[in-house]
Amino acid sequence: MMASEDARFVVIEKQTVGWAHVVEVLVDRDTRVQYLAMNVGSGGGLTVLVDADGKPLLYDEPLD
Repeated sequence: MMASEDARFVVIEKQTVGWAHVVEVLVDRDTRVQYLAMNVGSGGGLTVLVDADGKPLLYDEPLD
């Protein structure tokens, strides 16, 4: 994990594809909801991850 203890979001997984494509899974410390962030060159996006029922995917492991 990469974040200071006062950061709202924690990066729990990071993958780099090529020289400019970065995919990260973030967790919101307050809600435990997981997000997928993508940075591709000069663009990017963010989306919530969902379970099979369409509900936000919650992270249940320790964050610290």
